[in-house]
Amino acid sequence: MTRTTDTPATVRPVTEQRRSPRRGRLSGGVNWPLTALAAVLALTVLIPLYLTVVTALKTPDQLGGSGFEWPTRIRLENFSDAWNLTNFPRALLVSAIVTVGAVVLTILSNSLVAYAIARNLHKPFFKFLYYFFVAALFVPFPIIMLPATKEMAVLGLDNPVGLFLLYTVYGLSFNVFVYTAFIHSIPRELEEAATMDGASTWGIFRRIIFPLLTPMNATVGILTCLWAWNDFLLPLVILSDPAARTLPLAQYVFQSQFNTNYTVAFASYLMAMAPLLLVYLFAQRWVISGVMRGSIK
Repeated sequence: MTRTTDTPATVRPVTEQRRSPRRGRLSGGVNWPLTALAAVLALTVLIPLYLTVVTALKTPDQLGGSGFEWPTRIRLENFSDAWNLTNFPRALLVSAIVTVGAVVLTILSNSLVAYAIARNLHKPFFKFLYYFFVAALFVPFPIIMLPATKEMAVLGLDNPVGLFLLYTVYGLSFNVFVYTAFIHSIPRELEEAATMDGASTWGIFRRIIFPLLTPMNATVGILTCLWAWNDFLLPLVILSDPAARTLPLAQYVFQSQFNTNYTVAFASYLMAMAPLLLVYLFAQRWVISGVMRGSIK
């Protein structure tokens, strides 16, 4: 009798205790402060983008007012004028060469350097290299801008090739920092098993380590792509040939010459932004899939 009368009294509270956290998770409310903050941050991007699109589609006589009005007559000739006045195909080709070269060379070289440092960090020389690269993160570029410009001119590398070499070198500090942290999470047993099978150090990196670095390669590639495509200061001080201008330089020269032609200028901004947006949308999927593969390795 004691067990039959006590069982319902004891089981019901336990059941309620087990269900209450689940009900709390399912009935959780919206975090309104964070939602409002996300909405404000989204508007800081969407409003300038809307103004850029609207201005690029207007005629010069429609630029009055607040600027938010949709054009009464859409003028697509602004894009063809921007294509010709800014020498867009040439600048697009130079920017593409610099960006692709910087991304490929950065991923291949920086990951290899980081692997050598991460697996030998117990040695004094490699530990010194690691902290040397980390310390270089705090060196402002204007301090080394003039020596770098003179050095590239002496070596004959004041061209797009020298430019993406500089992007590779200047990105080494941050990339080694993030690569090393990720490589430490890869078990050494994988490399030891490959060594027992007769694999060399280069073979271990190429067949085991580098494929596992896919999430980090995607992240470093996107950051390098954004930097090389949008950078203005480094091409300005390095490139000496006016025909080898990147897109930011070409737009700067155009804006200085035609500082009142806002419709064509904003059309050129959209044309320069479109390729990078497409690359980012494609690479974002790659990053997500790479993170999923890395989480189950």
